[in-house]
Amino acid sequence: KITRKIFSTFIVAAMYFRHTALVSAICAASVSSFTFAPKGRVVNNAFAPNVAKYDISRKMSATVTETEAAEAFVPMRPPIDMDWSKIADQLTERFGYSAEEVEAYNSLETDKEALLKLYNSMNLARAFENACNQAYMQGKIRGFMHLDNGQESIPGLVDYAIKNGDKKYSYYREHTHALASGVDPGAIMAELMMKETGTCKGAGGSMHIFDKKTYFQGGWALVAEQLPYAAGAAKSILIDQALGISDDADIEKQDVAPPADDDRISVVFVGEGGSQNGRMAEILNAASKDNLPLLILTIDNGRAINTFTPDIAKNNDVYMQGQHYGVPGLLVDGLDAVDVAKGGKAAIDYIRSGKGPVMLQVHTYRFNGHSPADPEHERGRKEEKVWARAEQDPIKFFEEKYIASGVFTEDELKAARKETLAGVKAAVQFADASNMPPVELAKELEYPDAPDTDYNKKEAPAYADAVNARTINPEQMDNVQAHIAALRDKSNAGELSIGDAINLAIHEEMLRDPRTTIHAEDLQAGSSYDIPKLTQQTYGKIRAADEIIDEGHFIGKALGEAMNGYRPIVELMNTNFGIYGMAELSSAGNTFATTGGAFDMPMTIVGAGGTAPNQALGAEHSQPFHAYIMGIPGLKICTAASPDAAYGLTKSMIRDNGPCFLFAPVKMMKEAKGKVDLDKCMPLNKAELLHEASEKTVKSRNAVTVLTYLHGVKEAQNSLDAITEEGFDIDLIELRALKPLDMETIAKSLGRTNKLCILDESTKSGGVGATISAQVSEELFDLLDAPVKRLCMDDAPVPYAETMEKAVVKRGTDLVQGVFDLCTKKW
Repeated sequence: KITRKIFSTFIVAAMYFRHTALVSAICAASVSSFTFAPKGRVVNNAFAPNVAKYDISRKMSATVTETEAAEAFVPMRPPIDMDWSKIADQLTERFGYSAEEVEAYNSLETDKEALLKLYNSMNLARAFENACNQAYMQGKIRGFMHLDNGQESIPGLVDYAIKNGDKKYSYYREHTHALASGVDPGAIMAELMMKETGTCKGAGGSMHIFDKKTYFQGGWALVAEQLPYAAGAAKSILIDQALGISDDADIEKQDVAPPADDDRISVVFVGEGGSQNGRMAEILNAASKDNLPLLILTIDNGRAINTFTPDIAKNNDVYMQGQHYGVPGLLVDGLDAVDVAKGGKAAIDYIRSGKGPVMLQVHTYRFNGHSPADPEHERGRKEEKVWARAEQDPIKFFEEKYIASGVFTEDELKAARKETLAGVKAAVQFADASNMPPVELAKELEYPDAPDTDYNKKEAPAYADAVNARTINPEQMDNVQAHIAALRDKSNAGELSIGDAINLAIHEEMLRDPRTTIHAEDLQAGSSYDIPKLTQQTYGKIRAADEIIDEGHFIGKALGEAMNGYRPIVELMNTNFGIYGMAELSSAGNTFATTGGAFDMPMTIVGAGGTAPNQALGAEHSQPFHAYIMGIPGLKICTAASPDAAYGLTKSMIRDNGPCFLFAPVKMMKEAKGKVDLDKCMPLNKAELLHEASEKTVKSRNAVTVLTYLHGVKEAQNSLDAITEEGFDIDLIELRALKPLDMETIAKSLGRTNKLCILDESTKSGGVGATISAQVSEELFDLLDAPVKRLCMDDAPVPYAETMEKAVVKRGTDLVQGVFDLCTKKW
């Protein structure tokens, strides 16, 4: 038995060795037979598997020869023939550089100090990612993690040519971009390990690295979402220059103009798969139209996640996408980090000179899968990795090239690697020793400003008058002041509409705080309801931007401005169009928390929406978008059914340091008229009692608490006589704050009536009323004498024809019946 056991063990071991040897032989033969030698390149054969040295094939009784193994693997995506001469040709042809100017960038080849710095940045990237992989396998890093091995020429370029003050927007594979931007390695590793000492206090994780001091602004997990954010950040640089303000040591705006030679840029990293996203066309248009200082850096590893990109994308020459917009593009080979640095810096200097945006495509290979959690079953991926590690390693290429040319000795580079590894080890030790964040931090990071903030007490910037004086000419100021005076007169006469009330609030706040900007469609014409009226004519295009017809695009640009010290307002012509911007709205709500509270998100979104009875707008314009966004964390969501509410809430939202969304009733924008409490901000967390049930009906148990908002307010007010004629009454509460919900006011009313009816302008499934009903049942159950009555929209789409629409949209007559049913116990 012992003999059989030993023999069996030997056989298993032999089979394992034979399998391993076979795989090694195939890989070795493949890479040695398919060594690509682009013209003018030093070929890195020294680092290819050496078949003769290991003599694997000679020790096998295998039938697989080198030729057969080579035929078994052909790279799906061969290297590109892109030596420095071809990069130089691109720079002269597309960027207008002279031969002498191009040659000046070639000086890097003999700058030993700069070359060593470049080498160190690449080694730091590689060593850090290897440490991350080990920590992930040990369970110290969790969730999704995406490593950058093989693409080190990109962080090399960042370290070489990108400045601290430049805005940097990356995607979920951003560790090395953050390192090269100067973010502390210990803080990054601590973030990955969920520690409070991390860049985002453990709230962000691997895909969300942010650092305010180095202007490293993400780490964004939704593919390509970072594109408009970076465009907004680039716009913020131009706004700084136009207004004559800049960041102080705490990254807060001060009344100090940027230096005369201010050449900051915004850089956005994106994969070639993400570059196929429609957002790319939109920012190319915006960047070209506004001459934004924007570098679009496409990291082309040929894999959209793990899928071979040419399988799904027709145009893989991403750098050429900008040609129709007048945006030049440059293609470089990521194998040679020095060529990437030289060509990349030339492209960046083009932007810094004020000539506008540039596209840079780096052809590279990723050595790891999309993430350690992915199986990589896609066609050719595993074989490609083996080949690329041997033939397309930028670090090995650098070593071979510059040792051979005599710039460095092996010992010099070995010493540099040793020092880098020691730094990474220290970062891991720092993260290991750090504490986990306290549980209380999660709720503290919900909103930058507490829900009960009194916005009347917030001070305006001390430099407001000075900035206005130098950016708004006397004629413009006279015109806007006359416009404001006319609107205030309308208010005093009780003739101010909801649209005018919002417009009045916007002008007052844009004058009060020059950091306030506005984005809208049809902005020059005042849009549909005069909300942005006279803004561009007063504050210029730099602060009042007329936008293309894609809400996601300009919500995204507003987000980028908000991260860089400005307070954008976004007017949606109809709030349902915000569906285009769900990704951007989601990130706006999450950013303060995800960044560990480092980045505020002072963005106000306002528009007309909702569903009025018989509005005849059809399904698409009648969607309850307010209900759709209720589940986005970090948003404050309010409604206004009167000019007074619209005015006071708008002013507060603009002053709030977080993202806020104000919904106004689409069918009441010009119809509802009234006075406003001038110069006063309203709370963003309070409901308003519009009508109180009589004590007589309360005592007789014939009173009902009615919660409603938007058009429901008008429907309820118009139904009051019908309700009281029957001997019933209601506490009519306008839900001006949908989130956070004012449970205190609801509880106070239910303490009197003990019955609740919700006239809801959203669907039965997933609607506002469903949320309120659940919360009341959980928290105020003892105050109820009857089931909650929900008068909500049916789940069917809203029809155009009024005969059918009655079956879907609730109205005043339904409310009268609902109150009757509750008071007579017909439920």
